[in-house]
Amino acid sequence: MTGPERDGGRAAGGGPLLLGVRHHGPGSARAVRAALDAARPGTVLIEGPPEADALIALAGEEDMRPPVALLAHAADEPGRSAFWPLAEFSPEWVAIRWALEHDVPARFIDLPATHSLAWGRDETDRAVGEEGEGSTDMDADVRVDPLAVLAGAAGYDDPERWWEDVVEHRGSGEGDPFAPFRVLEEAMGALRETYGDGGHDRDLVREAYMRLQVRSAQREFGDEVAVVCGAWHVPALRRRPAVTVDRALLKGLPKVKADMTWVPWTHRRLSRAGGYGAGIDSPGWYGHLFGAPDRPVERWLTKVAGLLREEDRIVSSAHVIEAVRLAETLAAMRGRPLPGLGETTDAVRAVMCEGSDVPLALVHDRLVVGDVLGEVPRSAPAVPLQRDLDRIQRRLRLKPEALERELELDLRKETDAGRSRLLHRLRLLGVAWGEPAASRGSTGTFRETWRLRWEPELTVRVAEAGVWGTTVLAAATARAEADAVAAQGLAEVTALAERCLLAELPEALPVVMRVLADRAALDADVGHLAQALPALVRSLRYGDVRGTDTGALAGVAAGLAERIFVGLPPACAALDADAAEEMRRHVDAVQGAVALLAEAPEPAGRPSDPPAPGSVPGRPAAAPPADGPGNRRDLRARWQTVLHVLSVRDTVPGVIRGRAVRLLLDDGELAQDEAARLMGLVLSPGTSPGDAAAWIEGFVGGGSGGGMLLLHDERLLGLVDAWLTGVPAEAFTDVLPLLRRTFSAYEPGVRRTLGELVRRGPGQRASAVAAGSGLTGFAAELESERADAVLPVVRLLLGLGGTDGPERVEENVEEKVENEPAGVTG
Repeated sequence: MTGPERDGGRAAGGGPLLLGVRHHGPGSARAVRAALDAARPGTVLIEGPPEADALIALAGEEDMRPPVALLAHAADEPGRSAFWPLAEFSPEWVAIRWALEHDVPARFIDLPATHSLAWGRDETDRAVGEEGEGSTDMDADVRVDPLAVLAGAAGYDDPERWWEDVVEHRGSGEGDPFAPFRVLEEAMGALRETYGDGGHDRDLVREAYMRLQVRSAQREFGDEVAVVCGAWHVPALRRRPAVTVDRALLKGLPKVKADMTWVPWTHRRLSRAGGYGAGIDSPGWYGHLFGAPDRPVERWLTKVAGLLREEDRIVSSAHVIEAVRLAETLAAMRGRPLPGLGETTDAVRAVMCEGSDVPLALVHDRLVVGDVLGEVPRSAPAVPLQRDLDRIQRRLRLKPEALERELELDLRKETDAGRSRLLHRLRLLGVAWGEPAASRGSTGTFRETWRLRWEPELTVRVAEAGVWGTTVLAAATARAEADAVAAQGLAEVTALAERCLLAELPEALPVVMRVLADRAALDADVGHLAQALPALVRSLRYGDVRGTDTGALAGVAAGLAERIFVGLPPACAALDADAAEEMRRHVDAVQGAVALLAEAPEPAGRPSDPPAPGSVPGRPAAAPPADGPGNRRDLRARWQTVLHVLSVRDTVPGVIRGRAVRLLLDDGELAQDEAARLMGLVLSPGTSPGDAAAWIEGFVGGGSGGGMLLLHDERLLGLVDAWLTGVPAEAFTDVLPLLRRTFSAYEPGVRRTLGELVRRGPGQRASAVAAGSGLTGFAAELESERADAVLPVVRLLLGLGGTDGPERVEENVEEKVENEPAGVTG
């Protein structure tokens, strides 16, 4: 045996007690605790950054709950950071807690973060993080995986299964607490002799620094020194080269000023499955093995049964008993000392999940990996912005959680409005704690739905955002102003203006509006203007609920709309198919924006409003006449004039002409007879099949409800049917993709009914529609008796009593809508 013989925990012939471990290994953690209890060292040295020595005492506070991590970041570049994660079952955490409980000094001895952060300045952040973590599977940043090599030598194809068999299921060395470390040191010594530094020369520098720190501790405490480090480093620490050799390796290392603190961590971030490349596959399982006092398999399967019951799956005590028996049988058949994760997973799949992997995936996500989020004491160092965020979170009762959840907000409530402001401001700062989601209930502007999930990396994002200010409000304001000045396109500025309104940043909005007005005045691209207008108009909807003055925004939006009206017809000429489809989407967006803008109230002019596009700076804009081009009340009429121009101009692509006709028809500005006449002209033999198909796509495609229009308008369906049957065979292949794209967007029921109408043929279609003939929703005229049958339900919904007739019910409905608070009917 190459490792030194032990007697009472001391190396024969003197020297420190070297405890080589697997980071995040519960078996190693139990063995470290047993070894420290037996050896009773005078000091404990732990692999980690020395800058964190002052933070060790915080680990003993009651409100410190792992998993946590030491965070180091460059003081002048917070984004350059590194983490040293510690779970309850991490040997380093056990060593820290043991030292605090026994009043024994503890120190970190790895290469200082001031060097490791600077070391990776010209490399990727991932490389820096892996080097800084020092929390790998025998240090996974080396190219040789020691676990895989040892498992392969033992005949295992799974390193995790080998580790469970030889360590987790073998106890912590009953009778000799140092035996596991001797065996592991011998194995690592053989690997180091074969592979050297494992292909990563940084380990040589780290180990040189660690040796110097061990020598320093020995001068102070003699041989009463215990070292807890990755087992890969033990052979190197056992060697004793000259001090000058170690110092030579450390000479000339780059430096940066580094700040250090504790931050919460999660089990998911300890897992490779969560993107943490230097962790373990099953932190939840390992945490269970470390915390279960006895019968770990029975307790684990009981947890699984409880989770499945919460998800409304039928799992009884008999299932648990049978799963335990199956897991033990599988372990015996596979020659394992105890059932491991593989055996328990197979038992759960067969007994509790009935062979399905769907509920098994839930077990893996919620239990095997887990969403445990640690906590750190408020006394831990933090940037001022983080402290302000903590204060706001407590005030709003919005606690960070690792488990993803949905949060419904009613902006009419002060607390919910404050939560909305906070989440929007954090998004402006790049702290993506919450992402907006589609609301399941009302679509009004007073409702918001967020999907929340706190990741440990967000602490780094908060530290990065600290350069913008010391409070969330100040930082978000400064960031918005800087982003507005740096924005490259008009659409970026309009989106930023919308975000400022959502985040309620009154001091940033004037700056953003000035930039917006300048960019709008200089940008002559109609596509850019059309892309920017919807975001501006959407922002006008937030004024009523959020109490924000949107008058300046409305003025800029009206100016953009006027420029779009003038420039759109020329911009639609001579476009290829892709450009025409993009312009068709712009036309749809402008249609919706104009409808909202025309209904918005006229803002009162204020001296502080930014100038509208084209106005002279420093000179107040003249008020537009009541019926002039600046009045937003007739914006809809001017937009419909533009649509009329687009619908009849031959140089405009068919998809845009068709969409213009459809929009006019929907607005009631075009009679059905006129729409049918225009369709007949387009589908006449003189029009190329490709252009006709594009017109049809614009008219009844694009998710515009065109299928229902064809169902209810016999003439339009007949025109399309007659044209399609007359397309020449040589041109049919060219138009088929357009037609399939158009009709495939319809609901299955609409497609089925259209097919039934076409099958009946022109001669019988009209009579079928008139008589109903099995086609739901079709009749010659409105059936009043059937319509009146819903009136009692309508009265109940409206809270109306009595037996009002249809006319009175209609009046009550209109009165309800008119008296509804602004934004509620949204």
